[in-house]
Amino acid sequence: MTTQPDLILAIDQGTTGSTCLVVDPALRILARANREFPQHFPRPGWVEHDPDELWASVLASIQAALTAAAVDPARIAAIGITNQRETSLVWERASGRPLHRALVWQDRRTADACQALRDAGHEPRIRELTGLVLDPYFSATKIAWVLDHVDGARDRAARGELAAGTIDTYLVWRLSGGAAHVSEPSNASRTMLWPLAGGGWSDELADLLRVPTALLPRVLPCTAEFGRTRGVPGLADGIPIHGIAGDQQAALFGQACFSPGEAKCTYGTGAFVMLNTGARPIPSKHGLLTTVGWQIGDETTYCLEGSSFMAGAVVQWLRDQLGFFKESAEIEALAASVPDSGGVVLVPAHTGLGAPHWRPHARGLIAGITRGTGRAQIARAALEGIALQIADLLTAMAADLGAPLRSLRVDGGAAANDLLMQLQADLLGVPLARPTILETTALGAIFLAGLGAGIWRDTSELSATWREDRTFTPAGDPAALAALREAWARAVAIA
Repeated sequence: MTTQPDLILAIDQGTTGSTCLVVDPALRILARANREFPQHFPRPGWVEHDPDELWASVLASIQAALTAAAVDPARIAAIGITNQRETSLVWERASGRPLHRALVWQDRRTADACQALRDAGHEPRIRELTGLVLDPYFSATKIAWVLDHVDGARDRAARGELAAGTIDTYLVWRLSGGAAHVSEPSNASRTMLWPLAGGGWSDELADLLRVPTALLPRVLPCTAEFGRTRGVPGLADGIPIHGIAGDQQAALFGQACFSPGEAKCTYGTGAFVMLNTGARPIPSKHGLLTTVGWQIGDETTYCLEGSSFMAGAVVQWLRDQLGFFKESAEIEALAASVPDSGGVVLVPAHTGLGAPHWRPHARGLIAGITRGTGRAQIARAALEGIALQIADLLTAMAADLGAPLRSLRVDGGAAANDLLMQLQADLLGVPLARPTILETTALGAIFLAGLGAGIWRDTSELSATWREDRTFTPAGDPAALAALREAWARAVAIA
């Protein structure tokens, strides 16, 4: 008896680990598995991933999820992928061997190159075409750096021997046994090489940023068939890869924010606010990004986005570098053990400041320490720092829209922290809606793969699946909140 494929395998490839979910058409999670992989910091401000270690974490999480679900791999109808964006690498087409470790989105080594381009007057044109600021966050200067710093790489690129891409592209390459070199618009729009108006990779930007377009993948709509599995341990050959989006766009899709004006914030390694602006891109005048949300068929949805580079990563830093606690979840009880931070302000600028400040050379700062300051006050200040960054982003977003947001949907691992969510609601002055499924990044990949595979017909079916777990209503003291934001502004100014 032949088993009819009916399950979706979602791969959520993040900054610190890879998660796989096996889900049925009723959105029951049959299994979930996560595998962390090493982070490499060869110099201050440099952040790298070994592509083989990253791929090994994906394989291990796939195999663990399938084992835990106790299902026949033949039941997998489609694979969906969501990924850390901007992280980029270059590899050999013939062998698949990476030329260098992947340069992670947090990596700041190209800050001087970006400044030189800015000084030469190129930023307005880049922003006009791509909706992005000229910052080392994005992929193009990372790819150019690899070509400049690996012997012979530029000559090999000119001969067509090399391929480049973001992590989605690399995963499909590996999953398809090297048969598919592809991406989709949400990831492509984060490279500084993809114009918002469409039309394919920009020769003008490629020449300016010194990235040959011959290196770059073919770009398909988010629900296209990107390739089929070949030679992947634990998976049958021929499983279609049907849905891909960058992690923040996938989270917006997984939060069922399908209508203009709907917004979400994802609290992961970093924290990311994204607002659906519909069929037209809205240029930002307040330091935000204009980006592609997703493309389904010929229809493209655009977004405004604000990013802070350190959210969950701040908690990891307190855990791993300072030894404040053994498990990240312990920060909530520690921070809640004091009524406030005692005047301590922690600016999580460990890898620079993102939107709306865009200061790549900024660094983390703890201000207001006294003899009475202990671990609890610093832990609480860390949570406040995460929430204050988001408050800055939402202030800028409201200014671009000309109207305040009415509500915000939240997700990601740190959204399980009730204290952080209450602090966030207090600082924003709007209710926060937390869904029953916090892993909306993976859920977005599941939705896209299911649409591509025909499991669901359209987004109206998906909207009906969204379920709320809890709403956090603003309840803070206005005077105390105003004083906190003033202290935060002073600290950010000197970070």
